[in-house]
Amino acid sequence: MANGPGRDQRGPMERLVRIAAVLQAHPEQGVSAARLNEVAGFPDTPGHDQLKRDIRHLEHHGWRIENLAEPGQPSWYRMTTVDNRLRVRLSLGQQAALRRAMLLADDGDLVQRLGLTSADDPGQARAAVQLSVPESLRLVVDAVRDLRLLRFGYKGTPRVVHPDTVRTENGVWYLRGVEDVAGAALKTFVVSRMVDVEVDDPRTSRPLPPARHVELHPMSWEVDPPVEVTLRAAAGFEPDVRRWLGEPVAVAAAGDDVLLRYRVTHRAALHARLVELDDRVRIEGPEPARADFLAFLAAARGDEATP
Repeated sequence: MANGPGRDQRGPMERLVRIAAVLQAHPEQGVSAARLNEVAGFPDTPGHDQLKRDIRHLEHHGWRIENLAEPGQPSWYRMTTVDNRLRVRLSLGQQAALRRAMLLADDGDLVQRLGLTSADDPGQARAAVQLSVPESLRLVVDAVRDLRLLRFGYKGTPRVVHPDTVRTENGVWYLRGVEDVAGAALKTFVVSRMVDVEVDDPRTSRPLPPARHVELHPMSWEVDPPVEVTLRAAAGFEPDVRRWLGEPVAVAAAGDDVLLRYRVTHRAALHARLVELDDRVRIEGPEPARADFLAFLAAARGDEATP
């Protein structure tokens, strides 16, 4: 049927649009309930029950509408400027995750504009959300943002780290940084495994040089210390390996297989591409590269991570 079961919804939808348009046209002073009743075509009845139902309907679809009137006074509604295009597409869990991320970033303005606060007082909303954020994560975020030297225990060893970035992947937070020892390389630490986390004063950490992305192909990015890795693949799969990993440093025949040697400076890119290639290729050596990839697979399965 053209209109589906039930009554025609065109009239109620047009009424909601008229109410929203009038509220949006008066963002500062708001609009009286009497005026909104007039716009909606409702009778001027005490309590404004029909208007209140429409207000709740608009709020359900992501608009923030507040009644500015004192108790016992005629209702006076104001719509807060909100970009609800993102909010209406997010589940409640996704909204909570976004709210937490924005509060960690101290971006109260974005929290307000997306309508993600859970209390009238943004400070109360911030405090409520931060209760669910581990103290270690808050300290790590502060260290990255303010260039603070980090001190913590990790795998039974005291660490002093110059932080670089903090990110989340599959619900796990990771810190990337360089230990305060000569010749140290960029490492990744699981934030939840840090113990006794402390931060020094702002700007006590040295800024780390940005990773060089001289080409578009991620395998060419200089993120990790270089290591040469040899891969074995059936000769028929060599084009697939080259397409995913780029041109090798050297190629050698090995019976029906080929051995392709790569200079790897971005381990994460190598791991991701090896997963895509699946059983078409395997790591021939060196052994640390094989162990590193096995640890990556174990972490992806949810086993004990070994960054």
